[in-house]
Amino acid sequence: MKKFRKVLDGLTTSSPGVTIGSPSCGSAAGTPTAAPTPREIDVQETLVSENFQLCKTVRHGFPYQPTALAFDPVQKILAIGSRTGGVRILGRPGVDCYCQHESGAAVLQLQFLINEGALVTACADDTLHLWNLRQRRPAILHSLKFNRERITFCHLPFQSKWLYVGTERGNTHIVNIESFILSGYVIMWNKAIELSTKTHPGPVVHLSDSPKDEGKLLIGFESGTVVQWDLRVKKADFRIYYDEAIHSVSWHHEGKQFMCSHSDGSLTMWNLRNTTKPFQVTFPHGKIQKDGRKESCKPILKVEYKTSRNSEPFVIFSGGLSYDKAGRRPTLTIMHGKAITVLEMDYPIVEFMVLCETPYNNEVQEPYAVVVLLEKDLIVVDLTQSNFPVFENPYPMDVHESPVTCTAYFADCPPDIIPILYSIGAKHKKTGYSQKEWPITGGTWTLGSHTYPEIIITGHADGSIKFWDASAITLQMLYKLKTSKVFEKPKPGEGRAADLVEEDPFAVQMVSWCPQSRIFCVVGISAHIILYRFSKYDANTQIVSLEVRLQCEAEDVISPSENENNPCFSEPSSHSPQLHHQHPVSPGNRTPEGSKDSVPCLKVKDRVVRVPPGYQSELVIQLLWVDGEPPQQITSLDINSAYGLLAFGNCNGLAVVDYLQKTILLCMSTLDLYGASDPYQRLTRSPRRNRQSTSGLTELTDNQQSIDMERSKSPTSGHASRRAMLQQLHGVTMYSHDEHHSAASYCWSERESRENSFSRSRSSSVSSIDRDTKEAITTLQFGESYGRKSDALPTPCLWVGTSLGVALLIPMSIPTDQEERMEEPVTIGPSGAVQMLKGSVLRFGFLDCMGGIIQSPYEVWKDPNAPEDPDRPRRRKLVHFSPSSSQDAYGEGHLAVVCSERQAKIFLMPSQSCLYVHNITESSFVLRADVVSVSNSVCLACFCANGHVMTLSLPSLRPLMDVNYLPLTDMRIARTFCFTNGGQALYLSSPTEIQRITYSQEMCDNLQEMLGELFTPIETPEAQNRGFLKGFFGGNAQTFDREELFGEAAAGKASRSLAQHIPGQGGMEGMKVAASGVVGDLARARIALDERGQRLGELEERTALMMTSAETFSKHAHELMLKCKDKKWYQF
Repeated sequence: MKKFRKVLDGLTTSSPGVTIGSPSCGSAAGTPTAAPTPREIDVQETLVSENFQLCKTVRHGFPYQPTALAFDPVQKILAIGSRTGGVRILGRPGVDCYCQHESGAAVLQLQFLINEGALVTACADDTLHLWNLRQRRPAILHSLKFNRERITFCHLPFQSKWLYVGTERGNTHIVNIESFILSGYVIMWNKAIELSTKTHPGPVVHLSDSPKDEGKLLIGFESGTVVQWDLRVKKADFRIYYDEAIHSVSWHHEGKQFMCSHSDGSLTMWNLRNTTKPFQVTFPHGKIQKDGRKESCKPILKVEYKTSRNSEPFVIFSGGLSYDKAGRRPTLTIMHGKAITVLEMDYPIVEFMVLCETPYNNEVQEPYAVVVLLEKDLIVVDLTQSNFPVFENPYPMDVHESPVTCTAYFADCPPDIIPILYSIGAKHKKTGYSQKEWPITGGTWTLGSHTYPEIIITGHADGSIKFWDASAITLQMLYKLKTSKVFEKPKPGEGRAADLVEEDPFAVQMVSWCPQSRIFCVVGISAHIILYRFSKYDANTQIVSLEVRLQCEAEDVISPSENENNPCFSEPSSHSPQLHHQHPVSPGNRTPEGSKDSVPCLKVKDRVVRVPPGYQSELVIQLLWVDGEPPQQITSLDINSAYGLLAFGNCNGLAVVDYLQKTILLCMSTLDLYGASDPYQRLTRSPRRNRQSTSGLTELTDNQQSIDMERSKSPTSGHASRRAMLQQLHGVTMYSHDEHHSAASYCWSERESRENSFSRSRSSSVSSIDRDTKEAITTLQFGESYGRKSDALPTPCLWVGTSLGVALLIPMSIPTDQEERMEEPVTIGPSGAVQMLKGSVLRFGFLDCMGGIIQSPYEVWKDPNAPEDPDRPRRRKLVHFSPSSSQDAYGEGHLAVVCSERQAKIFLMPSQSCLYVHNITESSFVLRADVVSVSNSVCLACFCANGHVMTLSLPSLRPLMDVNYLPLTDMRIARTFCFTNGGQALYLSSPTEIQRITYSQEMCDNLQEMLGELFTPIETPEAQNRGFLKGFFGGNAQTFDREELFGEAAAGKASRSLAQHIPGQGGMEGMKVAASGVVGDLARARIALDERGQRLGELEERTALMMTSAETFSKHAHELMLKCKDKKWYQF
């Protein structure tokens, strides 16, 4: 614990951070007055660097670009592999684990060691990995890298320790799962096929052991060749040559016949008694045409043939549709007896898997469900009901239902808000799901002791808002709100919204939520704001609409005397809001050139509408077109329920709205806010450039055709990368006082290096600004503060931050009496303090003089539609957090935290003295900053464009943590990254997934307790008795000992150059963690064996090295002997 004291007797002006080539940190307006200032600030700072550690906690959403699927039928857990090397393992709700291969290579195939708590992954870099799932955070135990051959297919028989690996060359190798070493037993392609065959059979596409005899391995080659290989005698039992390429093979459980799917859309059935030709060929979706020929069909990519005791067998396959019907959706076909059911999917099918009651392949399978992995969804179909309904998915797989455009994260919410949102959201749930329990029920998860209510809000491209319960590192949808319902549907002829945004005119740009008052505000991309109030009752309401003309014209700057164009402070009455009125698009609203003027982008519904319980729109604010130019998008917003005020700004200026009286209080350009306190010397305006077209938020989502590229569609994107990034983040052209224009063309690309992505030319002391550049309002914050140095008591204020690094303080006078508040106008005084920082201002925060955070005042929620009690009239209940609540006298003041994209400053109010300055970054810039509570204290958390996550102590701004977390930050992460209390943060790691992280050491320590267990000890079901006669006549007469065939004693060693064994990083440590609990003894024995095997392996390698060395020595000695044999003694 360290004590910080700062003596303020005139010493603060000599702080080294003050001289930054900008005006003094003190107020630029007037001379210092004898304001009451404390003699010293005495803050006990408790946070130290040991309180911070950065780690990922959990990932939510659908795995991005999935490639593979596997299921453990005993443990009942599901694994999904992705193109970027990720593996998601899912069990019962709450059991959700994400693993990542360090190589980032795509996962080709997944194989569970059934009921063993382990998983084998085969990746596109031709490496096999063995994952230990007996720990809460799975780790790789072994890896095997193939050097000369490419892996195409893997098969691991149930209860076997030998993995069959097929390759692109057509060979089949065998890997010992325990030691992860290749066996010397290899099935070469030229041995598998007949010697007379002149062509290569192609890659191995299928491997499976015969249900009838484990010693027989069925090998399917891509060309259409199928071979049954007798592992004991090392020769082929039979060979099938079919003229259509094979995609998959599936056995009947008796092992007497199997089915193949082919590239021409056909299914062939083969009997082992006669393998010369298939005994049945079907084209399930191929009809016979008039000329007698079959119509051509698409390939059947996979087929599964599953038997059932009480009904006909199931044949389930994907693909196979005829080519003639263009635009048909992907399908899964279920053939059950003579009934054929075709299930149409919304997205292409990546993989499917039939879930069966038994893990044994030689028993009646009894299928009960089909897991279908689509490109953007996961569906489970119930096979036990004739109409094949789908199960309701308990995982949050629909985060990306519409592309996510913004996020907000609230930890430690009021405890009553989650049940209320859930109860209202539950009324709108879809129906028609299967009544049975979700079949993926593996693992265990319990609610940890370190949980508190958390809510995540996501805004989407279609204008929808989703509220998610994020408590206890889970995610569950609570409530969905559609903001587009406020507006009329745009008619095709109008196209008013299309002039500003090509598509998604309702896309959500930012949200502001007050959990205590339950007031919710949404900013849309069409320069609109919607204010919602929460009610448990439905109501008939008419939406009030306000229209704001917030446009910075050339004339405004050049000739300020023109009153009609110069925004100024005015009486609220002069801004009479046009209630329930929209300007129609008529010739009167257009200039002779046909350009629009004084019309909004969208049309609000002007009739009384019935609104259900939940969030109900009360007010819509829209910016208007001016002289044929659409309004600039809104860059900042704050709302305060205690004041009843809403403030917003863009690159043209600031507006303040009284949402209780539905009036516009202030509508002013940024330049006019300064009055006489303008810190910059403005130059003469240069010739006007063409207006920058804005870019939509949805343009930042990944394109399916070029998933590795995110680029702005704006035709005028010729700016330095930071400018382009900010333009996409905020939707406007912004300018910072230390940035120059760049002529190089720019497009956003994830492949750019970090330096290229965020490089920008800098001049740290530019104090003269070209008047053509627009100064955007980048952040706003209401709060109790001191508008002037002479103020003795705090009053309601609005803090305004701009893109030129200016922090303004605007005092307000708000009537305190409830009746007066609804009738008397709120007055806004001229701006008070003006402070300067490097770079755009990002965040304001307020601390009392003891270092505790001061919350904004709020109004306690009351249902606006509740029946009124005549005895108890409804009154507003306000909660204020005075800066002096913990002090004896008001004269103590408070601390203001101001953070820009380059530096942070702490000011003492009301004296406006700068106490501390810290330059956060020189080479990059801060994208997100927040004052957050961690470990019963407060800190400033920052996320930089170069991927660094930093925390600074408050108020002294000591660096506590600086972690290079992300090697490359892309636009999606920059737009969605947000911090919250409790040391947590989140961002969109892919277009479909939310990644949550923690920077708190305490939460990292408790993470193990919060995560679910993937493995639970379960008895393996016993195999059914086959019966005496069946076993005697046609059964598996010989027992099959794989160890005897594939072990080193019989098969020898594999070539060392073929594959390289790589020990896992988390191997022994992970196994030791797992060696506790019910399976402790077994796990400990395994550890001992593994360690012994590891030591033996090391010994073997050392022996091999010694042998190589001895051979080299012998060779050199022999060469020397030959060289010297015929020489005489005097020739040496």
